[in-house]
Amino acid sequence: MAMIKSALELALERTKNLQVDESVQKANEAKIEGRKAASRYLEDPSSVDFKTQLGSFDGEQRTTFLDAAFEVVSAAIQLPTGSSVDSKKLQTAGKAILTLCGLSPTFSSERESKLAQQQAHSLIEQIIQFMSQYGEEMKRVEQAIRNQWAPKLKEKERQLAAQYGQNVRVDPMSDPEFVEFYKKNVDGMRKNYMNALEEAKAQLKQLCGLVAK
Repeated sequence: MAMIKSALELALERTKNLQVDESVQKANEAKIEGRKAASRYLEDPSSVDFKTQLGSFDGEQRTTFLDAAFEVVSAAIQLPTGSSVDSKKLQTAGKAILTLCGLSPTFSSERESKLAQQQAHSLIEQIIQFMSQYGEEMKRVEQAIRNQWAPKLKEKERQLAAQYGQNVRVDPMSDPEFVEFYKKNVDGMRKNYMNALEEAKAQLKQLCGLVAK
C-alpha cells in the first residue's frame, strides 16, 4: 500500500511540474506574440488588431502580452542621433500605446480605462513636444559649439595654408580635437534628455497598468 501511495505521489508531482511548465510556456508564447504584434504595428498599423490577438490569451497571459507589446512600442520612442525627429514614427507609437492602454485588464470599469487613456494621451503629447524641443535644442547647441570653435578652426586652416601654399578648408568633424570637444558638450545634454524620456515612458507604462506580474 505504501508503495502504491509513493507511486501516486510521484505521478502527482510530475503532473504538478508539467502544469508549471505549461504555464511558463504559455507566458513565453504571450510575450513572443506581443512583441511580434507590436513590431508589425509599427510597420503597418492596419495589419494588427491587438484586441483580437489578446482574446487568444487568458488571465496573466494577457498582461504579459500587453507588457511585451508596450516594451517594443516604447522602445521605438528614442532620441534621434541627430537633430531631426521622426514625427510620424512617434505618432504611430503613441497610437499603439493608447490602444494597449485601453486593453489593460488593470481597470475595473470602462470609465477607468477611458480616464487612463486620456491621461496617457496627454503624457504622449508632452513626450512628442519634448522630442521636438530636443531637436531644436540640439541645433542650437551644435551651432554654439561650432561658433565657439571657429577661431581655432580658422587658425588651423591658416597654418595649413602656410604649409601647403594654398587655401585649405577643414571639416570640423574630421578634427579629433573638435570631435572630442563636440562630444563632451553634446553627450551631457543628450544624457539628461534620455533620462527624462525614460522616466516619462516608465510613468506612461505605470499609468496604463501595463506591468507583467
